[in-house]
Amino acid sequence: MRSTDAAVAAIGAATRELKLPTIRTNATRLAEIAERERSTHLAFLAECLATELDERSERRRKRRILEAHFPRMKRLDDFDVSAAGDDVNAAVLASLSSLGFLESGAPVVFLGDSGTGKSHLLIGTGVQAAEAGKRVRYVTCAGLVNELAEAADERMLSKVISRYGRLDLLLLDELGYVHLDPRGAELLFQVITEREEKSSIAVATNAPFSEWGKTFSDPRLVAAIVDRLTFNATIVETGTASFRLAASQARKAATKKR
Repeated sequence: MRSTDAAVAAIGAATRELKLPTIRTNATRLAEIAERERSTHLAFLAECLATELDERSERRRKRRILEAHFPRMKRLDDFDVSAAGDDVNAAVLASLSSLGFLESGAPVVFLGDSGTGKSHLLIGTGVQAAEAGKRVRYVTCAGLVNELAEAADERMLSKVISRYGRLDLLLLDELGYVHLDPRGAELLFQVITEREEKSSIAVATNAPFSEWGKTFSDPRLVAAIVDRLTFNATIVETGTASFRLAASQARKAATKKR
C-alpha cells in the first residue's frame, strides 16, 4: 500500500501529464471529504472528475466572454420588459435565452429607435451564448467594415472572413447608423454570405428595412442583404419610445422635488 506522501506525489505527476490541474489541486481535500463521508472509491473518483469538468467549464465560459469583446456586460434577465415596446415580452426573452436559433443558423434582428434596448438585447443574447460555450463576437457595423477594408489592403481578407465564418454567433451592432460606401457594403456582404444558413448573425438596427438603402447605396445589394438577414429570422421590434430618455427625465423630476 502506498504511503499518503507517495500517493500525493503520484497523483501530482499523473495529473500534470494528463493536464488535470484541478484534480491535482483538490485531490487531498476531496479525499478527506470522501473519508469523512465514507464514500466508495468510485464515488471519490466521480467527484474528482466532476470537479475538473466544472472548473474547465468555468474557464471556458470566462474565455468565451473575453473573446467576444463585449463593450459592456448586459444580461437578458436584466432587461426591463415593462419599459420596452409591445413586441418584447417574457416569451421573446425566453426564446432568445434558449438559443434555439443557433441550431439552424437563423438570424435575429433587433429593430427600434435609439434608447429602446436593442443593444441590451443584442449583447444579452451574446452573453447567454458565450456562457453556454459558444464562440461569439461583438462588433459594430462600422468597426467590422473597417477591419475588413484593412484586411483587404493587407491581402488577408479571406483569412479574416474565414475567422468570422467560424463563429457560432456574430453580433452586429449599429447597422444603419453610418452610410457605407460601395466597397464597404460589398465587404460586409461577403461576411454575411459566408455565414448564410450556417451560423447565426444577430443585428441591432435603428432603421426599418425600407430605409436600408440609405446605408447600402446599391439597390441589388440592399435586397440581397435584407433577404439574408430576414430569412427565417426572429425579428424583435423594440419600439420608438426611449426608456433611457424616460429614465433620465424621471431622475431630473425626482431631483427637482428634493
